[in-house]
Amino acid sequence: MPRVVASKELLASRRDVWAFLAEPHHLPDWWPGIAGVQPDRRGLAPGARWSIHGGSRPTLIRKPDMTGTLLVLEVDPYERVAWHMTGERLDVELRLTTSSETRTTAELTISGPFFIGLRRALPRTALNRLYALCQTAAEL
Repeated sequence: MPRVVASKELLASRRDVWAFLAEPHHLPDWWPGIAGVQPDRRGLAPGARWSIHGGSRPTLIRKPDMTGTLLVLEVDPYERVAWHMTGERLDVELRLTTSSETRTTAELTISGPFFIGLRRALPRTALNRLYALCQTAAEL
């Protein structure tokens, strides 16, 4: 399966980035194409299943108002989270490392079927959106 990797330094501590990521309802804020999420009672925990809902705009590979399931595979608090998106058949891994006391490097790896080539920008776009959210928090 094709694999795409992107990394970006975020303007927040690893603890603050993790606190944001650990809240399932924040996923639509930074993950492209997701408009809503309904996590199960486990939240961000291995084996958790979240219902995800796409936006109303169709794309080349996504129907409008698509729904799917996000299965949380692995969670290493403050360091790594991995999940599988059943609808798009994407495997995702996000790693966090401390760059400095107030900065975190995020590395996002996405693997999926052949059509992922159409979405090479997906990890970069997601990290740019996450960066913008961290930048906004850093300015407050």
